[in-house]
Amino acid sequence: MDAWRDGEQFVVEFDLPGVNPDSVDLDVERNMLTVTARRDPLEEKSQFLAAERPRGVFSRQLILGDNVDLDRIQAGYRDGVLRLVIPVAERTKPRKITINHGDNTDQAISAVHNGNSQQRNENTVDAAAGP
Repeated sequence: MDAWRDGEQFVVEFDLPGVNPDSVDLDVERNMLTVTARRDPLEEKSQFLAAERPRGVFSRQLILGDNVDLDRIQAGYRDGVLRLVIPVAERTKPRKITINHGDNTDQAISAVHNGNSQQRNENTVDAAAGP
């Protein structure tokens, strides 16, 4: 398995050589993603010389963070690789919040998630968003 963040989405790839795409099942419950697949066993008369790939039904579970959009997960299977694209949830992205500070002019606040607070210019500051 490989996993990485690419901009506003996470990408996860599972190597599943020899697995029929129709046998792959994906389930999400709360923040737990389960990938279940089946690789057909070899004929009984065959003798294993090496066995690095599981045969039969097997599964893998991933715990996903609260910052992903579980309703918009996309999955594709090509050349023995299952690829999941998991978008970052809109509610966790940085956003502007306008506030009135008493003199009839608005001050823009940019909510970011890195915990840093810096003055960007005299009317805009960075602030960390709460949980």
